[in-house]
Amino acid sequence: MNPSIKKLTGIASKPSKKIIGLMSGTSLDGLDIALCEVSHSAKNTTVELLRFETVPYDKKTRKLLAEIASVEQAALQDVCIMNARLGELHGELVLKALDKWSIKPTDIDCIASHGQTIYHAPKSRHRRKGMPNATLQIGDGDHIAMKTGILTISDFRQKHTAAGGEGAPMVSFVDRMLFSHETNDRVLLNIGGIANFTWLPAKNSPKQSPVTTDTGPGNTLIDAATREYFSMEYDEESRIAQKGIVDENLLTMLKQHPFFELSPPSTTGPEAFNLQWLRSTLAERGMDMPEPENLVATLTRFSAETIAEAIKSVAATTGANDRGPDVYVSGGGIHNPLMMKWLDKLLPDCPVRNFKEIGFDPDAKEAVLFAVLANETLAGKGFGMGEDSEENGRVNFGKISLPQ
Repeated sequence: MNPSIKKLTGIASKPSKKIIGLMSGTSLDGLDIALCEVSHSAKNTTVELLRFETVPYDKKTRKLLAEIASVEQAALQDVCIMNARLGELHGELVLKALDKWSIKPTDIDCIASHGQTIYHAPKSRHRRKGMPNATLQIGDGDHIAMKTGILTISDFRQKHTAAGGEGAPMVSFVDRMLFSHETNDRVLLNIGGIANFTWLPAKNSPKQSPVTTDTGPGNTLIDAATREYFSMEYDEESRIAQKGIVDENLLTMLKQHPFFELSPPSTTGPEAFNLQWLRSTLAERGMDMPEPENLVATLTRFSAETIAEAIKSVAATTGANDRGPDVYVSGGGIHNPLMMKWLDKLLPDCPVRNFKEIGFDPDAKEAVLFAVLANETLAGKGFGMGEDSEENGRVNFGKISLPQ
């Protein structure tokens, strides 16, 4: 037997593993590094977050990624080079984090790398007859494995599309496994660049099925406007938005985007929601761009309203309990106080809470969940893609890169 395969088998057989989850979102701001202890598999899975850090990308890396991410045209050479370079960089950042934490690379069983999404093209977007759902993440797993000497599992979203899904959201598989409540319906809302949630019916509601969907933009338009007009990476503490006034005409126009006509589950990305789309739509309607503060306020309200409306829509079709679901929020949007205030008002029957109340650091959630996905590939039986897992088959997510 190949020694690397033998080692892989040994790692897969361990009842408990130290796995580093890596997540880099559509904001292109940096890498989340979550060191987790994951034990057992499937419904018996337990996870403990041991260390967590977000490492910002330098200006050069952000610039290079912005040139190829979520744009209609990019140089193939640039995509090719950044696929390798980002893998190397992620490996370097992992090693620096381990050194900071006084942990040896040999003590880590596996790295689970989400990669950097540079384009998301479900059928609902590309509309090309006979073509499949598609998504593309860069940050090659082999480069991470060679740089760190640690077994790496990466490129999780490709199997989802190969099995008929849209490649997103992925978090629902782990959400169902770890966070369902016995008697209360829950909504696990993640507000990243794009917002998404998992509706988790109470365990005592056997007729209900979980629902996972994107809701539209979370932070992506707010961040883009903040960079464009204020030379800031994001609207810290929503200070800009709180100085502005919501432009109701613009808000109505934004909500006419075709994405909101789709029934859940559906996915989207910055390819659909960006400043170029905003400008062209305004031009088509003969409307002027609002003052910058008013624009940021309106975009913040846009995200809040579309999130709340998506949750209400799913609630109306799930046969939910009489009481509203408990909404637990993670992701960067939790640090936007105006958005959180509006969500609380827009969802009066749903307590809006910090995900930390039922889990761990809300900024670490997605990185942790990819660590659990990797553990299931190593030690479990995979995940069912349909309501009847046996009938629809089970799939394992991620490609395995050996460190040698």
